[in-house]
Amino acid sequence: MEDRLITVAIHTYERAVELKTMLENEGVTVSLQNVNLSNPVVASGVRVRIRENDLPLALRLIENAEIFKPEVLKAKSKSQSRYILVPVDFSSHSMQACDLAFHFAASQKADIILLHTYVDPAVTSSLQLSDTLTYDITDTEQHDDSIEKEAQARMTRLCAEIRERIKRGELPPVRFTHEISEGVPEDAINSIAKQKHPLLIVMGTRGADTKERELVGSVTAEVLDTCRYPVFTVPADVSINEIDDIRHIVFFCTLDQEDILALDQLARLLHQADVSITLANIPSKKQSGEISAPFNALLHYCEEHYGSYRFNTERLQLKTAEEDFRRLTAENKVNLIVVPNKKKNIFSRLFNPGLAHRLLFRADIPMMVVPV
Repeated sequence: MEDRLITVAIHTYERAVELKTMLENEGVTVSLQNVNLSNPVVASGVRVRIRENDLPLALRLIENAEIFKPEVLKAKSKSQSRYILVPVDFSSHSMQACDLAFHFAASQKADIILLHTYVDPAVTSSLQLSDTLTYDITDTEQHDDSIEKEAQARMTRLCAEIRERIKRGELPPVRFTHEISEGVPEDAINSIAKQKHPLLIVMGTRGADTKERELVGSVTAEVLDTCRYPVFTVPADVSINEIDDIRHIVFFCTLDQEDILALDQLARLLHQADVSITLANIPSKKQSGEISAPFNALLHYCEEHYGSYRFNTERLQLKTAEEDFRRLTAENKVNLIVVPNKKKNIFSRLFNPGLAHRLLFRADIPMMVVPV
């Protein structure tokens, strides 16, 4: 019974052949019926038939044909305006961020852009600080093409793996494209963000202990400080796999108008109900006196305008902010940190890094940084 043929679609000859080709490329056996062999071009009502046990897979492919037909996707993507940008380096933590980005994109009905950048050793050799970074320029010139080809090959394998996971139902069916760029990663990310205006940039990071020990994560930190689009960072070994897993959020507020802008961005990106948000404030040296009035005003505004969320407040002490933050996240099982981030000049970023920058290296919790 499992091998019997069933009709999955009826099309004109051209559409039937196109569908047959797509399904066969994905491993589905297909046969066409009612084809006029003497003049197949004028045939109409061609039946596309498959084995019954291939029906679930065939329906998933047909419903998301644009994902498995890259030429159709490229034609459609020109008119799309909603994107989520996902920089990848093919490491395990960037793949974890990629998975979460697909769930974000499905909830926002957006497309994914996978971005990979590579640096030519011939260029980096001119920036070396010691002999340990010395490159042979002659050798690097010979390997320029191989570096690019290797990047293209790895991206092709990643795209094929994503399509296979969509076929198996492991990832939501989201249209995606990819781009490969040569250059400094943070510059490439900012450049394509200015071109595409993404809803969100999703980046993977390593654990806090690894980042501090090896100074890994500087690309993400630079993007947080310079990019003017929301950035979602996903640490290694993160405990959430889907957007619906986010249940408790700590929102660092500054008790000014910018908090409302950041909250509005958060509400547009997270649609699920039954979420608890803790409004946390770290008083700056400039803040003096009692801040209960503005804190209560912000709480009242949130409860009035975001009725699907539950709100509470937490005031951290300036001298013990780090210890208070660890206590807060441990007691409440925080799934996400949200930080409004002001743009700073290069000297401010160097000598007085922002809260988002500092939390990136100290917290193993996903973080959304909203530029204000």
